Amino acid sequence: MRRLFTGLVASAIMALFAFFASASVAQLRFDTQPLAIVTASGVRHNFTVELALDSQQRQQGLMYRTEMAEDRGMLFDFGGARDVSMWMRNTLLPLDMLFIDAAGRVVNIHQGAVPLSEAIISSGGPVNYVLELKGGVVASRGIAIGDRVESAQIARGR
Repeated sequence: MRRLFTGLVASAIMALFAFFASASVAQLRFDTQPLAIVTASGVRHNFTVELALDSQQRQQGLMYRTEMAEDRGMLFDFGGARDVSMWMRNTLLPLDMLFIDAAGRVVNIHQGAVPLSEAIISSGGPVNYVLELKGGVVASRGIAIGDRVESAQIARGR
């Protein structure tokens, strides 16, 4: 009986830690701004994106979100060109990832990142930004490598 009680207490403590950890994650604030992707054929796709600008915001990203509209996303700004590795840990939604250079050009795309996967998703070379969109948006809107991304955040970094 004592072992059962000890196990229950340990489980309760772990649940409290998990609750407070997720509560602190939920408290991060992300600014938003408009962003457009302009395809090679000139079609313009408009989004509203949250900005992940510091290491804490980039670490949290879209973790724990249960829904996201098709015209929403998150732009990760790495403050300069570098090889970037992403993953889907604690991310509940399938995502498309666009890897973007300093000029705002899409240089690589990963479609359909699997929720909760810890597999590494590589930029494939130095990039300044990663744009995460709801899974399937890249295919449904015909977004491709070479398309141009326009946003105040990217313009500021040039």
